[in-house]
Amino acid sequence: MKLLHSFIKEIILATRSFYFYVEIIMASLFLFLLVFVVPEKFDNKMDEYLYYDVPAESMCLFYDEFLEIDDDHEVEMVEIEYGDETNQARLYTTESHRYYVLDNLDMAIGIANEEREFAGIIHMNDVGEISYTYYMQGYETERLINTYAVFHNEDFSVLEGAYNSLEVRTLHDDQKLLSDRQNIVPAMLTVNGSLMGLFIIASYVFLDKKEGVIKAYAVTPSPIWHYLLGKVGVVTITSLVTSLMITIPVMGTQPNYLVMILFLLASGFAASMVGLLLSSFYDDIVQSFGTMYVLLIALMLPNIAYFIPTWSPTWIQIIPTYSMLESFKEALLPNGDTNYILITSMAYFAAGLMLFLFTHIRFKKILLI
Repeated sequence: MKLLHSFIKEIILATRSFYFYVEIIMASLFLFLLVFVVPEKFDNKMDEYLYYDVPAESMCLFYDEFLEIDDDHEVEMVEIEYGDETNQARLYTTESHRYYVLDNLDMAIGIANEEREFAGIIHMNDVGEISYTYYMQGYETERLINTYAVFHNEDFSVLEGAYNSLEVRTLHDDQKLLSDRQNIVPAMLTVNGSLMGLFIIASYVFLDKKEGVIKAYAVTPSPIWHYLLGKVGVVTITSLVTSLMITIPVMGTQPNYLVMILFLLASGFAASMVGLLLSSFYDDIVQSFGTMYVLLIALMLPNIAYFIPTWSPTWIQIIPTYSMLESFKEALLPNGDTNYILITSMAYFAAGLMLFLFTHIRFKKILLI
């Protein structure tokens, strides 16, 4: 009963604090961005500007090939502005590319040099041989560059035969993916449900230190662990509510909410323990700012790797937020790996308990000083 009374008291005190409303405002901001700013699917199509230096009769063959791969098999005439000039171009759109066929060589080269866009010049000599000149920007992968080299230096029938001989195995026939908007939710849950909890709970404790609440526990019958669990309970419940505020409007009934809530409680508990432990070494938030800043930046690195799949070094998987992102993503998928979430939840609960024991010793030491 004393623990419940302590928790209720902490809830009441938290609602009078500025930091309580910071979490509500942050969750509302995340939800606003997801619903009204982030599109359901990003436009990932690559723009390519092409100029053909070939005879008119050969150009008709190229136009026919473009029509075959175009999404609606129709050409769209658009205007391209470059400098003071405005020229018409043929636009062909596929699932991954937008091809602009220009009739001005200088414009194609100028767009590549000044607008930093990919451009290609296709030439035909007197004997009907075609050569290609590509204007790249330096961000192309080595694999893409090698593909171009092989494609134009190897007989196409040989390439087609090699491609058709490749064995393709489907591992999951019913695999479902998140949309581009939904794919952002795991990162927001990691920030809101865990990292914010770390910062908020430390702020609560620093506020109590400033007002002398911590020292007052030395002359009360309530054990210090009641105080610690009360703070953890407030932050964990707040993180749980704000995380559901973000998830339900965007994801609907798709996620496995049972395991998601379990993991939110586990990761929130562990993150809160880190915040409590950090607060035991400093007197106020100003003193702890440097340490907290470095810690939050380190914990945010997996979020960066999450959005840049080409940059995902092995060492980044050691950072706890990496498994948080993966667990949230599995919970949001309709066919997610429940076993992975349960294992990581148990790991976070165990880590949180160990940190709680150490933090309890630290706070008892503070009360004796």
